[in-house]
Amino acid sequence: MTTAGLSHRIGEVVVTVLDGDGRPLSHREIVVEQRTHAFAFGNIGFDLVDLANQDPDPLPSAYAARDRAVRLAGQWFEVFNTATLPFYWSDFEPEPGRPATERLHRAATWFADRGCRVKGHPLVWHTLAPDWLRPNPIDEIEATVRARIRREVTGFRDVIHAWDAINEAVIMPVFSNEPSPNAITRLAGERGPVAMVRLAFEEARRADPTATLVLNDFDMSTAYEKLIEDVLEAGVEIDAIGLQSHMHQGYWGEERTRETLDRFARFGLPIHMTETTLLSGDLMPAEIEDLNDYQVPSWPTTPEGEQRQADEIVRHYRTLLAHPSVQAITYWGITDEGAWLGAPCGLVRADGTPKPAYQALRDLVKGEWWRAPASLRTDEAGRVAIQGWLGDYRLHAAGDTATLTIAEPGPAQASVRLG
Repeated sequence: MTTAGLSHRIGEVVVTVLDGDGRPLSHREIVVEQRTHAFAFGNIGFDLVDLANQDPDPLPSAYAARDRAVRLAGQWFEVFNTATLPFYWSDFEPEPGRPATERLHRAATWFADRGCRVKGHPLVWHTLAPDWLRPNPIDEIEATVRARIRREVTGFRDVIHAWDAINEAVIMPVFSNEPSPNAITRLAGERGPVAMVRLAFEEARRADPTATLVLNDFDMSTAYEKLIEDVLEAGVEIDAIGLQSHMHQGYWGEERTRETLDRFARFGLPIHMTETTLLSGDLMPAEIEDLNDYQVPSWPTTPEGEQRQADEIVRHYRTLLAHPSVQAITYWGITDEGAWLGAPCGLVRADGTPKPAYQALRDLVKGEWWRAPASLRTDEAGRVAIQGWLGDYRLHAAGDTATLTIAEPGPAQASVRLG
């Protein structure tokens, strides 16, 4: 358990261990075992949605694909504890009134049943707005967007407790990749970005007051800072600021990363690194302004690139964990198969074998940043001091088990009952 520079991620609890009748267990050996991290180590769960929806007895022709997915799921759960699921509107509801609610709900439940937190991405975004919404009048578009937010947040309230409420609002009013603007861009152009953010957050908040709602963007410029300032001044309640870090053109480096975090930490809100990628192949040329514009027939992973990716992922995660405002990191892809833009950004090769970056990140999350099981002894009053990463623990003694949560950094006191 390596703790240098991470004291804000660690707590120490003096636990009084009691028996089933409430009496202190004096001079008793207690085994302490970490079960979860409070910190959200996330990845997209897109690649596992099919597996979560498969029949338990597939046809013989489907066994090979299922076996690959099962192996990938094992690799996923070995490192990550928070899954982001896709709610891109044009894919989720290709025809009005026919959303893929059941399919995504089964996937969310599948992750939750395996002890994983689940996040939905996104509720409002212009790029994948449905074409069927495009010709509608502005007021009807707004009403439909509001209804969509309420439907998704309400329908998944039992399994999804965090949402990217609105995605890339800075560019939303002027975005265009079609001959005519999509419906969300039209609405944002009419209402303005602050009103769009308010719409997304207020509808989601009404549907689930307990959900964590994130304002998410790739724009790390002062324009995003200004939007946050304006939104907060307008009284919109934001739970976390989402920062994307798709490093297809090269690793940001520690200095730029810390400077970016500090700029957005000034708002006093938690920071979620919502979309992170690092390449294990050739980098995208620096002159490309929109990452989506870089189209190549093949973008392979390379041995040299894989070593670079492994080094950079360790440096990046160390930098992020050291910053007290960072509450969550979502890496954008477990595998190169079907990766975003075809880039070699996954931690597992397309053939299912792990890259060095996968092992490097696992060694951090489940090695350096994990409390190994240990045997401790209570004192005369049944007390024992337990230091560990913020998260959930199990205590074992003579066949009995109790649970303990280390919720805050620094010292604390608690009692648990065994038996």
